[in-house]
Amino acid sequence: MKIIIAGGGTGGHLFPGIAIAEEFLRRDQTSSILFVGTKKGLEQKVLGDMGFNLQSLDVEGIKGRGIIKALGALLKIPRSLVESYRLIRQFCPDIVIGVGGYASGPAVVTACLMGIKTAIAEQNALPGITNRILGRIADRIFLAYPESKKWFPERKTIVSGNPVRAAFLSGIREAEKRTGKFMLLIFGGSQGARGINTAVLDSLPYLTKIKDKLKIIHQTGSADIDSLSAHYRSRAMDADVLPFIMDMACAFRSADLIICRAGATSIAEITASGKAAILIPFPHAVNDHQTKNAEALTKAGAAVLIPEKGISGKILAETIENFYLHPELIKKMEAKSSSLGNVRAAVDIVDACMGLIALRNL
Repeated sequence: MKIIIAGGGTGGHLFPGIAIAEEFLRRDQTSSILFVGTKKGLEQKVLGDMGFNLQSLDVEGIKGRGIIKALGALLKIPRSLVESYRLIRQFCPDIVIGVGGYASGPAVVTACLMGIKTAIAEQNALPGITNRILGRIADRIFLAYPESKKWFPERKTIVSGNPVRAAFLSGIREAEKRTGKFMLLIFGGSQGARGINTAVLDSLPYLTKIKDKLKIIHQTGSADIDSLSAHYRSRAMDADVLPFIMDMACAFRSADLIICRAGATSIAEITASGKAAILIPFPHAVNDHQTKNAEALTKAGAAVLIPEKGISGKILAETIENFYLHPELIKKMEAKSSSLGNVRAAVDIVDACMGLIALRNL
């Protein structure tokens, strides 16, 4: 079996694609999988180390980039379609699955024109423009949230949930060897998050009473790593400061408490892992969908929401200290989080894709 998974750019698009690929390989290790992405996306950093093959398209986003850059991106579309045709013809896939990101559009469109079965995966409650368009031509549409159904033809749509990488489902609730300290995992997505980094930096003076009890793992992104490293050192904090965490599942296992954004993939990984979290939604997300994600977990008792506009170092430090002093709160939150986890998403998506392939081969 041959599968193309197209898209990426950020972890929110790429990691669900990896989860789908892993499920195909779990069922048949002889399956051949090709990722199609862009030269600037996260896929360039991650996929090679995982043993996946990657081909890149020269394609960029159009929305919100100004007239000149948008025009340049539009002019690249014909070439990206030609490149997609060449890749698909050489690889001869049984199915092409778009997981969001700039490369998803041309690959799925070209596959449809070539008569190859196609599917798309939408991670957010409010679909992006590209997936709304692709939904008209794709054979299957996989949604993370039921409220997305109104944007797509019902007969082709499956509410599968957001697929999570296998490492998050394999003994994730078995804690890693503890250091005896309270483990904080802090990240803001694959590129880091300036708002979270600033809030954490501002919280350090208020954590003096428990700083010797803390162990921090902080994914900062490349832009802020030097500044945050220096601040942690100046306060003699036990902190591993990294631009990017390759083995995030291992970091999850080590963590007593997670501080992060509220993107769809992060939410899926938190709940599949049964972890307690402080969520600081990205305030400029389209239709404020990250706040909606965080509110759903908070309402269920699975997380604490702190809006970025209302956060301060003192508030964040007090919240961390409260969890440290009351471990029973974390236990309750972990149970609630675990109850929300969807561990079958990748299985259901691959089941449906294999059904499409079987229909094609009749």
